[in-house]
Amino acid sequence: MIISIAKKLMYVASIFAFVATFVSCSSDNNESEIETPSQVLSSTPWETTGAKDKDGNSVALTDPNVSGFVGFSYFKGDGNFAIYGLNDVLRSRGTWSVSADGKTRTITALKPDGTTLFTRVVDILVLNKNEFTYRIHANPNDSSVFYDIKHSKVSHAEPNLGQLILASTPWEMTAVKDKNGNPVALTDPKVSGFVGYSYFRANGTYAIYGLNNVLRSQGTWSISPDGKTRTITAIDANGNVIFTRIVDILTLNNAEFTYRIVPDATNNPAEFYDITHKPVNHLEP
Repeated sequence: MIISIAKKLMYVASIFAFVATFVSCSSDNNESEIETPSQVLSSTPWETTGAKDKDGNSVALTDPNVSGFVGFSYFKGDGNFAIYGLNDVLRSRGTWSVSADGKTRTITALKPDGTTLFTRVVDILVLNKNEFTYRIHANPNDSSVFYDIKHSKVSHAEPNLGQLILASTPWEMTAVKDKNGNPVALTDPKVSGFVGYSYFRANGTYAIYGLNNVLRSQGTWSISPDGKTRTITAIDANGNVIFTRIVDILTLNNAEFTYRIVPDATNNPAEFYDITHKPVNHLEP
């Protein structure tokens, strides 16, 4: 009888041990599935879908007070970010972080040479798998004026047209070839006007300097929706357009940017030069 009772007690004990082990494993699995605020933010692209003022009233996304925050955002796991307008035009790039407690997000927008354009810290109001809402203060000296910017999870592939590549580094012109593939000296008058350091900023502006660091051209730039052409519009100090130049992109990757110029497309379209640039570590003057 005593042996029978002992066996029953051992059986019950084994059941408790199994249940305890199962619960413990389940608990461990649940803990491993918990994501940090940074992991949540980098888990999906985000689209700006709403804005409210300090009184809770909806604000149109075209309103100048909030329009600068509207677009598609990509917070990548490597600590870099890229923000595009709803038209898929690159607006900002740089580095990002979220505080350990998930209360603030910081972005540091970078120029092509890696120096800081601006740093912005915002309060996070909501951050989960489907919504990311933060608060911006229109006037840093008056905390009572603010807007809450809502972003929603979206399936929108990051544009891959070379904008981010072009804006992520300075470029130095290193070589030229003519229509027959023969090298052309950079001092040749036909191509010397293209020699220098180029800085294509993520905000759509550019500056080109000679190899002597003297400014040669500045204005706005863009890449066509199909990624096949690059356009620059040179602007003088008064905002007047000097010229607009559209060139065919032959190569654009992390190691090379080559485009084709046709000096006289109207009368001699067969005459062209291929201008090659390479990434360079050169601070913008």
